[in-house]
Amino acid sequence: MEPEFQHMAIVGAKGQMGGLFSKRFRELGCTVAELDRPFEDTAIRNALSRSELVLLCVPVTAMKSVLESIMPHMNDTAVLADVGSVKELPLRVMLKAHNGPVVGTHPLFGPAIPEGFTPRVAVMPGREKHAKQAERIAKLFRQASFEPFTTTAAEHDKAMAFIQGLNFTTTAAYLAAAGRFPGIENFVTPSFNRRLEAARKMFTKDSELFETIADANPYLQETARQFMTLFSLAAGGEMDLLASLAQWWWRNET
Repeated sequence: MEPEFQHMAIVGAKGQMGGLFSKRFRELGCTVAELDRPFEDTAIRNALSRSELVLLCVPVTAMKSVLESIMPHMNDTAVLADVGSVKELPLRVMLKAHNGPVVGTHPLFGPAIPEGFTPRVAVMPGREKHAKQAERIAKLFRQASFEPFTTTAAEHDKAMAFIQGLNFTTTAAYLAAAGRFPGIENFVTPSFNRRLEAARKMFTKDSELFETIADANPYLQETARQFMTLFSLAAGGEMDLLASLAQWWWRNET
């Protein structure tokens, strides 16, 4: 099967996600030009000269400076896309920088995909007129054995305010509160220890990443207020109601 894009450039190719997509798309038969720091004009010009797709695998905080380096060499007909965890802000930045088609994507997984986990990819056009190019990128991900789906930047960021932002902030608050209890280490249960282990990487290695995501997501504060409304049920002794609402996740199980 011929890949949807024959020639592409991946910016941030030395990173974990950039490396993953470089490998997967090359296995499809794509010609993949890899770019990473330091961004030199000659390397950029050579990489972008034939690229139909330029995929940014860089932090949202680095996007503006990266675009300043690559845009003088980019073809107006090429598709500019990213893989960031927030979408409204990066899309605005890319649309301002590029006159051609812009597509936002967010792979909902990391570089190591757990066995049995469906590797879904959110895909959204920068503007309505870019819908066809978004479909092409979705097809490329599908060819590479990912599962893309179409959404909007607003819908994506609202959902990720829960999935990433609220998960980080509520876990931080919970562990901070528990840490104030003298001698709590003596009472740790297996279930609490599993939660600690799940949170370890989040706070010892990825805290700056999650803080950046939270700062860039315009819906996190609204989401936190919704959470506090529900959390107040526990403070009022309404645990049965709170538990019944939580059972929504298993609504299709018999």
